[in-house]
Amino acid sequence: MISRYCIERPIFAMVISIFIVMMGLVALPQLPIAQYPEIAPPVVQVTAVYPGASAEVLEQSVATPIENALNGVENLMSMSSTSTNSGVVSIQLAFEIGSDVDQASVTVNNRVKQVEARLPEDVRRQGVVVEKGSSSFLQVLAFYSPDKSMTDLETSNYVTLSVIDQLKRIPGTTNIQIFGAKDYAMRLWLKPDKLAAMQVSVPEVLAAVREQNSQYAAGKVGATPIADNDQQLVYTVLAPDQLSTPEEFGNIIIRATPEGDVVRLHDVARVALGSKDYDFVGQFNGQAATLVGVFLQSGANALSVAEEVNTTVEKLAESFPEGLDYGVPYDTTRFIEVSIDEVIKTLIEAMLLVFLVVFIFLQNVRATIIPCLAVPVSLVGTFIGMYFLGYSINTLTLFGLVLSIGIVVDDAIVVLENVERIMREQGKAPREAAIQAMEEVTGPVIAIVLVLIAAYIPVAFLDGLSGELYRQFAITLSIAVSWSCVVALVLTPTLCVLILKPHTELKRGFFKWFNSAFNSITKGYLAGVTIFLRRGFVPLGLFIAMLFVSYQLFTMTPGSLVPDEDQGYYIAVAILPDGASLQRTEKVVKEVEEAIRSNPANQDIVTFAGFDFLGNGYKNNVATMFVTQKPWDEREVDGKALVGEFFAKTAGIDEALVLAFNPPAIMGLGSAGGFEVYIQDQGRQGSEALQGAMDAFMGAAFQSPILAGGGGQVFSSWRPNAPQLKLEIDREQAKLMGVNIGTVFQTLNATMGSYYVNDFAYQGRLWQVLLSADHEFRMSPDDIDRIPVPNGNGQMISLATFVDVKFVSGPDTLERFNNVLSVKLQGSGAPGQASSDVLAEITRIGNEVLPKGFTLAWAGASLQEIRSAGSSNLAFFAAILMVFLILAALYEKWSLPFSILLALPFGTFGAFLAIYISGLTNDVYFQIGLITLLGLAARNGILIVEYAHILEKQGRSPFDAAVEAARLRFRPILMTSLAFILGVIPLALSTGAGAGARQSVGMGVMGGMLAATFLAVFFVPVFYYWLSAWKLSAKKDSIGH
Repeated sequence: MISRYCIERPIFAMVISIFIVMMGLVALPQLPIAQYPEIAPPVVQVTAVYPGASAEVLEQSVATPIENALNGVENLMSMSSTSTNSGVVSIQLAFEIGSDVDQASVTVNNRVKQVEARLPEDVRRQGVVVEKGSSSFLQVLAFYSPDKSMTDLETSNYVTLSVIDQLKRIPGTTNIQIFGAKDYAMRLWLKPDKLAAMQVSVPEVLAAVREQNSQYAAGKVGATPIADNDQQLVYTVLAPDQLSTPEEFGNIIIRATPEGDVVRLHDVARVALGSKDYDFVGQFNGQAATLVGVFLQSGANALSVAEEVNTTVEKLAESFPEGLDYGVPYDTTRFIEVSIDEVIKTLIEAMLLVFLVVFIFLQNVRATIIPCLAVPVSLVGTFIGMYFLGYSINTLTLFGLVLSIGIVVDDAIVVLENVERIMREQGKAPREAAIQAMEEVTGPVIAIVLVLIAAYIPVAFLDGLSGELYRQFAITLSIAVSWSCVVALVLTPTLCVLILKPHTELKRGFFKWFNSAFNSITKGYLAGVTIFLRRGFVPLGLFIAMLFVSYQLFTMTPGSLVPDEDQGYYIAVAILPDGASLQRTEKVVKEVEEAIRSNPANQDIVTFAGFDFLGNGYKNNVATMFVTQKPWDEREVDGKALVGEFFAKTAGIDEALVLAFNPPAIMGLGSAGGFEVYIQDQGRQGSEALQGAMDAFMGAAFQSPILAGGGGQVFSSWRPNAPQLKLEIDREQAKLMGVNIGTVFQTLNATMGSYYVNDFAYQGRLWQVLLSADHEFRMSPDDIDRIPVPNGNGQMISLATFVDVKFVSGPDTLERFNNVLSVKLQGSGAPGQASSDVLAEITRIGNEVLPKGFTLAWAGASLQEIRSAGSSNLAFFAAILMVFLILAALYEKWSLPFSILLALPFGTFGAFLAIYISGLTNDVYFQIGLITLLGLAARNGILIVEYAHILEKQGRSPFDAAVEAARLRFRPILMTSLAFILGVIPLALSTGAGAGARQSVGMGVMGGMLAATFLAVFFVPVFYYWLSAWKLSAKKDSIGH
């Protein structure tokens, strides 16, 4: 027996324990730190630019062919695209959780290359970009000029040239993105009136710029092969460089005549070094700023990467030009760090409470030292397994460690309490008592560990989001329990021999009172057990009633994916009327910022004016704001209250729809908290019919008391009636006048849009040369009529001669989901409504009001919640089956395990009662705790049944065996259970960052263990007696026959 060997060789046991601790401490610093394991779906993003194109043109000519090519990519979970009037189409491909994002991006890139030839020429010239997306948004850095000595253009390009490359080299970052980067561009601002006066066409300007702003290779003089003469030198011929200054571009010759007349570019255009884009304004606390997003690489340590980013920027700031400063207004690691610190604090509190319970029950400082030494060995040893499995230190693994404290200490207590009892009752020395105790409890200790592991292992095989969440928790807990078994068999008996002393002193004071009170409780407990054993109908009736109440609580408890958390920031959105300019949006932003700053709990405001964060596209009439709050311990109000106050203070802003959302509970699952659903046009009926379907759905949703009728939110950023101008071309008239239709559209793109000509070199980089009409020539629809185009004779005529401009309305963006035209709806349920009820209500409304050909499709966290539904039930029943099989194998009986399994519903009853009373939901964290309860409730039953089985083998009757086992095991059961219950109290009562998750798992487990301890202990002896008596009766009947 390994225990006896270690008792006789204590140094050997010590060396094993020291080795475990050393290996764990070496593994600990190597573990990455994150809020969650890698549970967000891997994302690949495809971006294409078609300058000047409308959303309809982009959707038809770019998005549709690319999506058709990408449809069916291996492991593709969903595909969404947004085509905007800004000329940009963005396609997001989300892959199944666990997919290799590198392989996925290669596959996507290959598919895009196959279809690229079918895309418009302007799109191909701009390039289609395929890159790995990141669901882990780590930080936003804001670079700004406090004294306004640097312009936005200068700030943005300084960051591009001097900061971005440094940040991209930091290990652990997957993408560094400047939002609305104002990259340098040589802007050729055409003056259509000068073009018409000088009879110069846009194609002539384009040809001249391309011809005279090019890089050429001119060869060499004296290069081989050469003549037989003695060639001494080889000369490289240098052609003129590309143009690089506005003056050089202004001197480009567009036309020259034999008479010496020269028309240069500056004669028909204003040339300036400007920005590539003017459709976005970034702000940091009301000041213009360049906003940089830092995205985290999969599996990287969030805290160390953020620290490295901060250190790098701090060093770079030493060489910033005068007038440039920076800030970090948004940092997800702040929540991660605080929430993990809170869990670690809970871990320490749990250990102290557990040791307090042990001391009260054992009433011996020496005895208390033993679990205090044994528990850390098991916990530190767990880091070894986590390291080899590639796990991180995250909320789930830390929960596993917190819950494992009560379980790990149980094994030490079972051994220690038995040694103490033998020393006290039989007067044996510690060594002999330890040997005898280990002979008695080695079986139960191994049985308990096997049952616990059997309860947790099935969840490791679940797929999807819930599987990823369950897996790291369950495996971490299983590793800790496994080490606990090793420690209980190797270290604990050795420590008992070395530390414990024979009992001599009598207990006085508090301990005398405690023992007297506990003896009275034990007598009352045994009296209750005896009554239950003699009056079987009483426990049977109570058991059936408890099952009925448990079912009712299960059906009445609302469900959700994960609880909402106060993450230290919220997202605000301002949506102006269709077609509103960026300047109007900025004015509304100022009003919203004033409302936000009126509460001192709000700390920083990052504004993305012209960017729809929720809809994932650039729109002039939308602004997104990230509002970060002061640290949790410096404010009295939580995030939910601040969002409610925000609505109250912005209700008077009439010019815009102003909304606010909490961030998604799990980063990467949607852009905001709440639900996310698409209405899909499966019947291909078009955007007008889609608008009708959306209006019908939202009308019903606003009437629903579960949604907007009860104070919730339902909205879409899609605007189907944005003001537009439609050109009707008289093609016959155009041909009669000798006008080329292709030239007409090229001229329109080069005046009303931003036409990409070629590149120029500046400050060591290549930038775009862009052609547009100067601002005063594109301010009204009438300016289109005055645009000159050449006819067949080279004469300039205005578009008004064959083009009619009409006012129409249409969508400013077009969205597609899974290769179907769609519209995305977002929002949240009424206060107090569980997400499961909200999703069910949305489904009901969709089935009732959507016209034929339109369906609903879930996305983001809502999709994961729908897919995860029922998976916990499968894991729950699989865990019960595994526990039964393990027990049957241990006892070599099929019937005996039922006396333990029948105790499991008590834990479920207590857990559901606790979260129902506390107003929590049946979420993933609660379900994790519920599966933990299976093993814990079974453990209490094992302690009684195992000993009763031994007594019955020794000749006791089933009745006497049940009563005696209940008496002997009541103290260790109560001690271990109270140790566990007190260990999770800090979880159940926690506040601050991440409190929602801690309360959910803590409250459920605490309630379940209270019921499993104080109710099940009365029933387990009864179940054992019933099964043993029934089996004995059946055996007698068979003998009689």
